[in-house]
Amino acid sequence: MNTTTAAELDLYQDVVMDHKRSPRHFGTLASPTHQARGHNPSCGDDLQVTLDVAQGQVQDIRFSGQGCAICIASASMMTEAVRGHDVAYARQLQQRFRAVLTGELEPESAHLGKLISLAGVRRYPGRIKCALLGWHALMHALDDTP
Repeated sequence: MNTTTAAELDLYQDVVMDHKRSPRHFGTLASPTHQARGHNPSCGDDLQVTLDVAQGQVQDIRFSGQGCAICIASASMMTEAVRGHDVAYARQLQQRFRAVLTGELEPESAHLGKLISLAGVRRYPGRIKCALLGWHALMHALDDTP
């Protein structure tokens, strides 16, 4: 059952637009331990994710590139959500976020923090790839053993 109020929807939209206008951790790391690129040829979104991973923890993370509001906002929120956490947490969060966007998990039970503001993307199948692009790049970067 969806109990989201109009005020909550406005807040969620404000969070997404704030991250689009002022993306957090935008740029590249000088000496990343891990990196990967995500590209969606159907819409032109193109992101690079660079990480500094030490002792199983995401010490720092940056993203750069271009994309739609959903793509940039999602990548920005992703960097805030995983920075300072261990790699296992980042992987679990990505799985929960993806499950919400694909309809496999209800947003209320996913424990996504601010990322919940992107849950409405699930109603627009063509935009799900936009929201997941940065996350796919993050997973590829983490899978790439230095």
